[in-house]
Amino acid sequence: MGAIEREDQRAAAGDHALCATDDVPPGEARRVLVGARLLAIFNLDGTFYVTDDTCTHGFASLAEGFLTEDGTVECAWHGGAFDIRTGAAVTAPCQIPLVTHAVSVRDGMVWVVLTDKQAAEG
Repeated sequence: MGAIEREDQRAAAGDHALCATDDVPPGEARRVLVGARLLAIFNLDGTFYVTDDTCTHGFASLAEGFLTEDGTVECAWHGGAFDIRTGAAVTAPCQIPLVTHAVSVRDGMVWVVLTDKQAAEG
């Protein structure tokens, strides 16, 4: 699963175009850099979800993990898992929930909304 670099965008609050929907086939994920914030885009049967990319247990990229049909992503480092829809940690050793982001699809593009707080944490 490859990364899509979006360094041209500042991590300001508001809408950010992340990629074309075709860039993330069903059952796959991609990592995107928006300013200094790493995000993971997941395509679960044609529905897109965006979370922070870094596992809350370690510094592994969740876009490089294993996406299951039930909507969980398993971290490649330690096997912990998160629900990509809610961010809930569902398998140990992960305990801290994952930050999820509001997503929309417009004109064939995946968009994310960053809040002021999320943009500042970037």
